[in-house]
Amino acid sequence: MKAKLVPIYFKTPDDPDFSFQLLKLREILADVAEILEPVHLGSRVPETDGVIFPQMLGEAYREVEKIKKLPQPLLIVTSEFGTVSMWDWEINSYLTTKGVKVIGPTNLEKTKQVCRAFALKRQLKQSKLLVYQDNPASGGGNQDEIFKRFYWWEPECINSIEKKYGISVVKKSFKKLAEDARAISDESAQIVWAQKKTNTPIGKISNRAVLSAVKTYMAVQMDLAKDPDIIAVGINCLNESMFSETTPCLAWNFLYEDQRIVWGCEADLVSMLTKVLIGKTLEVPFMMTNLYPFQMGNAALKHEHIPNFPDVAGAPENYILAAHCGYLGVVPQSFSTEWKLQEKVLAIVDDNATAIDARLPEGEITLVKLMPPYDRWSVVEGDLPKYAQFKNSHCLNGAVICVPNGKRLVNDLVSHHYIITTGHNLNELEMVSKVFDLECITT
Repeated sequence: MKAKLVPIYFKTPDDPDFSFQLLKLREILADVAEILEPVHLGSRVPETDGVIFPQMLGEAYREVEKIKKLPQPLLIVTSEFGTVSMWDWEINSYLTTKGVKVIGPTNLEKTKQVCRAFALKRQLKQSKLLVYQDNPASGGGNQDEIFKRFYWWEPECINSIEKKYGISVVKKSFKKLAEDARAISDESAQIVWAQKKTNTPIGKISNRAVLSAVKTYMAVQMDLAKDPDIIAVGINCLNESMFSETTPCLAWNFLYEDQRIVWGCEADLVSMLTKVLIGKTLEVPFMMTNLYPFQMGNAALKHEHIPNFPDVAGAPENYILAAHCGYLGVVPQSFSTEWKLQEKVLAIVDDNATAIDARLPEGEITLVKLMPPYDRWSVVEGDLPKYAQFKNSHCLNGAVICVPNGKRLVNDLVSHHYIITTGHNLNELEMVSKVFDLECITT
């Protein structure tokens, strides 16, 4: 889906500078935007995802009231290189002081990210998040003392998401999904596995375990084929793991690699939506994991079954151990520097279950998570200097993350689940945030 953008002109669309830049924008943004017919400032703007200024003039200072009536934010792309022109910084600054939301990208990729955000904003209103769960909030599952505390089970959470973004949340039975998966023959699963195994490294796991994982992939894929509006899918895979003989980790990898379907560990709707917003705009690698700040001491060590935190070069209070289900978490193969499907680690899941042992690249990272009522998100830039391994633990291969202010981070954390993205992405997230009317809360 491409963004539909209306170009705005001040005087005439036949102005040589305006017409040249309009032609250039249609060329360099062809893969992400449909540039509609230009409209005179002050005239009615047709239904659109947003407006774009190919040219800025001094008239902007005298036409603020007309500019305020335009759909916001305004995308200012006035150089032939697909960026804002330096000569427009004063106008942009002036408009900002008048309450106008302005986006002036500094490189072509940022301009494309904003275009993708405009398109996604429209797409969400006709999209769905699918979660497989039965009765997680009412009890009767594994580790209810933990899982019943999570906000994403609450109707208020779902209502906030649907109201803010226009997306729909669809629930289906995990028990029924597991039954459908078991009903798939070994022969059918073996055919699918034969097509994928060459590019799918596995550890010392049984053929039955592999086929069970493949069957889950096939069962979810059949549901997705019936509803093309689904853009993310999650399963309450730990709390209600008694329904299934496997885990969906391999399915999430295949579905992302095949169809770019975003996955949701533990059916965490908030993580799913956060990943959709990142993946479909910034297009950087992302994944969800648990955060164990060193400052949490024994509470974190006990949960991960480890005797101590790994040695680090700086102040320990600025470090976090990131791990989920025994390893870093579900990381698609295309995002990974190392990747292998392994035996399960957690006792909460079936002995036949599997988990992914994978690594993101070391280096700069950004932590992100939407915050209730989902008009804000937490953004923390940091670094991933190394990985840590603990034998006979729940952290056989976890990531060590360094943040600028660990004490403040712990005070401001919004969840144990956070999304890791590669690179320092605060500036890009701030631009995308303007499209969705989000506030970036930084630490």
